[in-house]
Amino acid sequence: MTSRSTVLIIDDEEIMRDVFSRVVADGGHQVLLAASGEEGLKLIGREPVDLVLLDLMLPGIGGLETLEQILELDPDLAVIMVTAYASIENAVRATRLGAFDFVTKPFRNEELLLVIKNGIRQRRLELENRQLKSSLHRRQGHFQNIVGKSEPIRRVTDLITQVGPGRSTVLITGESGTGKELVAKAVHNLSPRRDRAFVPVNSGSIPSELLESELFGHVKGAFTGATATKKGLFEIAHEGTIFLDEIDTVPVQTQAKLLRVLQEREFRPVGGVRSIKVDVRIVAATNVDLKRAVREGRFREDLYYRLKVITLDVAPLRDRRDDIPLLSHHFLTRFSRENGKTLNSIDQDALRVLMNYDWPGNVRELENAIERAVVLSGTSGSIRSELLPREILDSTSGRPDGIPAQSRNGSLRELVLEFERNLILLAMERANWNQRKAASLLKVKPTTLNAKLKRLQVRIPS
Repeated sequence: MTSRSTVLIIDDEEIMRDVFSRVVADGGHQVLLAASGEEGLKLIGREPVDLVLLDLMLPGIGGLETLEQILELDPDLAVIMVTAYASIENAVRATRLGAFDFVTKPFRNEELLLVIKNGIRQRRLELENRQLKSSLHRRQGHFQNIVGKSEPIRRVTDLITQVGPGRSTVLITGESGTGKELVAKAVHNLSPRRDRAFVPVNSGSIPSELLESELFGHVKGAFTGATATKKGLFEIAHEGTIFLDEIDTVPVQTQAKLLRVLQEREFRPVGGVRSIKVDVRIVAATNVDLKRAVREGRFREDLYYRLKVITLDVAPLRDRRDDIPLLSHHFLTRFSRENGKTLNSIDQDALRVLMNYDWPGNVRELENAIERAVVLSGTSGSIRSELLPREILDSTSGRPDGIPAQSRNGSLRELVLEFERNLILLAMERANWNQRKAASLLKVKPTTLNAKLKRLQVRIPS
């Protein structure tokens, strides 16, 4: 522990308060004493407390009621119930009410100190998690609809956090439908330009003969149909961010003008004679290999290196399957609300199908699949697998075991061992790394669990 923790001992017997006090103090903790539940609750209201040792059999309001009132005051406070063997049933009830653990009289000093150590660790983890959630909530506005917990997504959001506040040009790569525009918006939202315009341009959807005019504007009479002077998107994005999606589709002659904007921070409208200065951050995106396009003469090499200052690669959905449940429920909530429904879950068969599909259209295809299922479903309940698109159901019909496609060629034994290892880790984490409680959750003997921990090389945090 980096600093001394404070343990409050609530027990109506003076001799027990003295015994607990000496053991706890010898363990390096500060001690507060209370002879009743009422006195203990007053101390919690006045003093910072990290853990409570609470006797189950108290006069007055009693141990269970004291426990409930403590957790109302501080839901994250670790409370360890102290009980005699005859009242184990009540101790179990206390655990269900929210007590961290319980110890029985008589107790061994080292066991008591270990339970206290675990309880204080739990308390600190809860506080850290609350701070982290608060921090994530503050950042949520920046990352908007970027949903996921996988390692590839964490790498992307970490890079966005680093590069967002700067001025550097950013190139976003990734397959179609992976969410590159969301990444671009997050870069903009984390920059000092966040209060200025974010101007998205889908270069591939604008005819090549009109693209230059769209980007840089034109003067009256510059070409047939130019009946008035028009501002270009670069001028509209002044002091903000312009997002050039499908940058690889920009014609070579227009690429030269883009290079000038990047180098000189100025451009000349079509048909114009005067250059316009502009302060714009460029974020570009592509779903093709730009280096190959350079080799084939379809993309300027100098522009490629000017764009490739910082690269953010967005992984395809098949490489981040851990995000599929989160994304699915995110879309379910959104489309359910938009369609006036109260759908609240995706049944296991449907989720298995979603997890097994390879998603060539990536997140956009998943979004469309969930929207379709919501529209076709009832007004409440859950999404069923038969509501998913036929091509998804057909492509996963041969995978009843729920094993993702890229894993099916691996050793079945390795898959089983990995599943067992993950199950044990989950139980250990839920039991705060207490082997006895984890064994109870897994319904195995502690000795059996200990043997499995060694065989699977599961390390327990100290």
